[in-house]
Amino acid sequence: MEPIEIGLWVSAGLLTFVVLGMRVAFAAALAGFVGLVWLRWNGFDYDPERFWRAVEISVKIAGLTPHSKVSAQVLSLIPVFIMIGYMAYHAKLTTALFTACKRWIAWVPGGLAVSTVFATAGFAAVSGASVATAAVFARIAIPEMLKIGYNKQFAAGVVAAGGTLASLIPPSAILVIYAIIVEQDVGKLLLAGFLPGMFSAVVYAALIIGIAMIFKNVGPPVGGFTWRERFESLPPALPIFAVVVIIIFFVYNPFGDAWGTPTEGGAIGAFIIFLMALYRGMRWPQLKSALLDTAKLTVMIFSIIWGVLIYVRFLGFAELPEAFADWITSLEMSPMLILICILLAYAVLGMFMDAIGMLLLTLPVVYPAVMALNGGENVAAADSAFGMSGPMCAIWFGILVVKMAEFCLITPPIGLNCFVVAGVRDDLTVQDVFKGVTPFFIADGVTIALLVAFPGIVLFLPSLAG
Repeated sequence: MEPIEIGLWVSAGLLTFVVLGMRVAFAAALAGFVGLVWLRWNGFDYDPERFWRAVEISVKIAGLTPHSKVSAQVLSLIPVFIMIGYMAYHAKLTTALFTACKRWIAWVPGGLAVSTVFATAGFAAVSGASVATAAVFARIAIPEMLKIGYNKQFAAGVVAAGGTLASLIPPSAILVIYAIIVEQDVGKLLLAGFLPGMFSAVVYAALIIGIAMIFKNVGPPVGGFTWRERFESLPPALPIFAVVVIIIFFVYNPFGDAWGTPTEGGAIGAFIIFLMALYRGMRWPQLKSALLDTAKLTVMIFSIIWGVLIYVRFLGFAELPEAFADWITSLEMSPMLILICILLAYAVLGMFMDAIGMLLLTLPVVYPAVMALNGGENVAAADSAFGMSGPMCAIWFGILVVKMAEFCLITPPIGLNCFVVAGVRDDLTVQDVFKGVTPFFIADGVTIALLVAFPGIVLFLPSLAG
């Protein structure tokens, strides 16, 4: 049997495992290991010596491959970014941020919901985890909205959708994972996520205001805050902006050389948030909780990475990515239409898989195909299909697929943010949250369409970094 045929059979088996409910990490590791053995054995006739030799070689590959990738220093960004978010929560910076947004923005139609979106965007700037953002604001923002008469489904939908902003706005754990898988510059990808992330928040806010203006009982405005109260709300939220500035300047300094690496910037940001949490009353029980939550989420992410890397190595031996890229480039369709079809496929796949697992499993095959569509890794902008150089195309496509991953965090039946919000609130069911996020599908569709049509939104900041 040809390696490509083995690759297709094993990939079909992997999808079967996932559909049957096996965790992505274990399904990918098992499929990858079986595939490696099959390639080495390459036969159904049972020759014990040949078979066990294939198993021995596959065990070595499966053991060395994850270690060689996971030991990369840049992956230390993931636990650092996650820890910043949990520390910020225990420092009560989330409450301070929500209070500031409420006092400045709540006067508009749907004001508390709009305040929640911008507060989640601000918290996303110090938290690399969408799930953590949704869980935190389910406790803070939903009670405030229900208190003044918001529909509970709509309030839950606002929080679940707002939590997805952490996937794009740096520091973002999923952007780091993308950079590792496709071997691109982490700093430029983090920079690229900033404007699209804020743009998504603005589109969400516009949608909420429009709904509140049409349906008067959905989100009444909240007034009565004096200018003094508004300005008094800013200092408690300033540490978040300080951390954002530090991380950005460690990635890109517009006045000169960058101050250091993204890892160093994240570590300093975590230390600042830690000191602020101590100052605001965090003690050992809260610190222990933050560290344990960080460890749990980090272990989950790294377990997925370990398992998928075994499968990715198998794909390389089976030559499936190259075959898929050749097939994609041979299609008699415009490259832009093919790209749109790929993004739609992500939307469907995300209904059945978690975001990180989906990207890790698909990128080794899809990314080379997209780069081939554009003209190759080293193509110049003038000779490319999408009007951008190879490295810029990698960044643009990365933001698009991460935005699709955001979309998948709120789509049924697997939308993780919806389950988190429902789990935090006893008065909400998962069905309530899914109903509440439905209008935000339209907002995400508009955002993705504009990012595809106007790549400059994504590429402006990375282009400044050179």
